[in-house]
Amino acid sequence: MGSLELRKKFLKFFEKREHKIIPSGSLIPKDKTVLLTSAGMQQFIPYLSGEKNVLEDFGTRHLSSVQKCFRTPDVDKIGDDTHNTFFEMLGNWSIGEDPEKGYFKERAIKLALDFFVGEIGLDKSKFWITIFKGENDIPRDEESLDIWQKNEISSKKIVEFGLKDNFWGPVGEIGPCGPCSEIHYDRGSEYGCGYPSCGPNCQKCERFVELWNLVFMEYNKNKDGLYAKLPQRNVDTGIGFERLVALLQGKDSAYETDLFLPVIKKLEEISGKKYEENKKNFRIIADHVRGSVFLIAEGILPSNIERGYILRRILRRAIRYGKILKVPKDFLIPLAKKVIEICQDVYPEVKSNETNALTIIQNEEEKFEKTLKRGLKEFEKLIDKNKDISGEETFNLYQSYGFPLELTEELAEEKGFKVDRTGFEKAIEKHQKISRAGREKKFGGVGKEAGLETTKLHTATHLLHQALSQVLGEHVRQMGSDITSQRLRFDFSHSAKMKGEEIKKVEEIVNQKIKQDLEIKKEEMSYNEAIKSGALAASPLTKRAGYPDKVSVYSIKGFSKEICAGPHVKRTSELGKFKITKEESSSAGIRRIRAILE
Repeated sequence: MGSLELRKKFLKFFEKREHKIIPSGSLIPKDKTVLLTSAGMQQFIPYLSGEKNVLEDFGTRHLSSVQKCFRTPDVDKIGDDTHNTFFEMLGNWSIGEDPEKGYFKERAIKLALDFFVGEIGLDKSKFWITIFKGENDIPRDEESLDIWQKNEISSKKIVEFGLKDNFWGPVGEIGPCGPCSEIHYDRGSEYGCGYPSCGPNCQKCERFVELWNLVFMEYNKNKDGLYAKLPQRNVDTGIGFERLVALLQGKDSAYETDLFLPVIKKLEEISGKKYEENKKNFRIIADHVRGSVFLIAEGILPSNIERGYILRRILRRAIRYGKILKVPKDFLIPLAKKVIEICQDVYPEVKSNETNALTIIQNEEEKFEKTLKRGLKEFEKLIDKNKDISGEETFNLYQSYGFPLELTEELAEEKGFKVDRTGFEKAIEKHQKISRAGREKKFGGVGKEAGLETTKLHTATHLLHQALSQVLGEHVRQMGSDITSQRLRFDFSHSAKMKGEEIKKVEEIVNQKIKQDLEIKKEEMSYNEAIKSGALAASPLTKRAGYPDKVSVYSIKGFSKEICAGPHVKRTSELGKFKITKEESSSAGIRRIRAILE
C-alpha cells in the first residue's frame, strides 16, 4: 500500500465513523512553551483541557487528522529502523464526552482494531499490547486490560509499564495527560535480541514496533508536578505514519518506502555508493534534508537560537555525513528537490517555498563548508590532548566555527571522549551576559539613564516586532537591535526582501496601535512563566542563559508581550508617527529595518 493511499484510507475510515477531518496544524505551535509541534494533539490542547468549547468551534467532539510533527530528543537514534525528526502522526479524538454514555476506552480500542485488522489487513496474532500498571497514586488501567482480552488479545501478550512508557504527556511542562495503551507489532525473531525477556519497549533490539498509542486523557499535570483530574475525559490517539508505511510495504524501515526511496536513490547516484553498505549515513542525510525542507516551509531560518538552531543543527549534521560519504559540493540541493517532489501533493507549502528552501540550504552548505575544515583541525588539536573536551573549548568550536554542541559531542564520542555540556552552557550564559551588557550600552542608555526619545523608540521596536510577525509570519524573531535618540535599527529573521505593500502594512499596524492609545504594563515573573504566558524573548541557545530568576515582561494591551529590561513609555500615544526609512539585508536570512518617530 502506497503512502498516499494509506493517508486517504485512514481519514476516510474515520470520516465514515462521524469524525470531522481537521487539516494539519503548523509545525510552529501556538503553545509557546515548546519550540515545535511534536504530537498530533497539540492544536487541540485548549479543547482537551476544557479551556475552549470543541462543539462551538468544530460542531462535533469527534475529530481526525494527519499532523506534521518534529522531534529532536531522539536525534542520535536517527539511522535506525524507526526514528525520524520530521514525521506524520495519524490521529483521532473524542473530546469531553461522558465515558459512561459514549466514546472512551472501549470504542477507542474497537476502532483501532477495526482499522488495523479490518481495513488494512494487519495480522492480529502479531499484536502485543501495553497498558499502564499504576504509579504515583494513579491506578492501574484494569479497564483497558479487560477490553483487550474481550477482543481476543491473549493475556500473555499484554504487558504493563509505568509512567515512563505508558503514561502520555503533557507536551510541555504542564497540561493534559493520561495513561495510555499501545499496540506494538512483532516483526519476528530475526529482528530480536534473543533474550527471553524480549518484548515491547525492549532496549536491546527493534523486534517490537510501537504503531498506535491510545491515550485516555483524564489528568492535568500542574507546575508542581502533581496530577489532578481534568474536568472532562478525552480520547487522544496517534499512529506513527512512517512506521506503518514500512510495515505495509514489507520494508525494514521507512527509508526503503515511497516516502524516502527517491531521495535514497538520488544519493546513491551522487555519491557512487550503495545504500545497503552505508545505511546509517544515507538515512541520517535523507531524514535531515526532509526535515530541513519542512522547517523552511514554515518560515524557519538557520540561526543560533531556538527553531533556527534546530534547522542549522540538522543541516550541518547532514553535511558532515555527506563528507563521510565523500559526496561533491552542493549535494543537498538535488536531495531537497526529491523531497519536494515526494511531498508536494500532500503538503503544497513545500512546493510554494521551493526556491526559498533551495537558496537557504545552499547558503548554509556554503557557509558551513568554509569553516568545517578549520573547525575539524581545531577539534583534532583538542583530541590530541587525549582528554575530555571542556565547556570553554566546546563553546569556542561553536562560536568560532559554527559547530553545534551536538556535533562536537558526536565527534568526541566517536573518538572515545566526552564533552562538558554543563560547562558549555555556563560559557554560553557568560557570553550572553556580556553581550546583553554591551547591547544596553549600545542602545544609548536603554536603562536607568535612557532619554525620552530613546525610550520612545525602544517601545516602538516592540510594536514593530509584533507587526512584522503579523504581516510576514510567526517565524519572525528579533536578531539584533540598535537604538539611538534619533532612530531605531531592528534585525529580524526573514529570508526575502520585504515587498512595498508589506512595509506599508507594517507601518499602518504600528501607527494604528499608536493612535489607539494602548496602555503599556510591566509585570515581574519567572522566565518559564513569562514564556508560558506567550511573551517573546531574544532567546539565546540555552533557554535560561543570560536571564535573572525574575524577568520583566512588558505588555502592550491586547497586542504584544515581550521579556525586556525596559524602560518604556506609559501609553502608545506618546510615540508620535512611526515611519520606516529603510529595509535591507543584514546577513543571510536576516533583514534589517531602520525607522524613526516623527
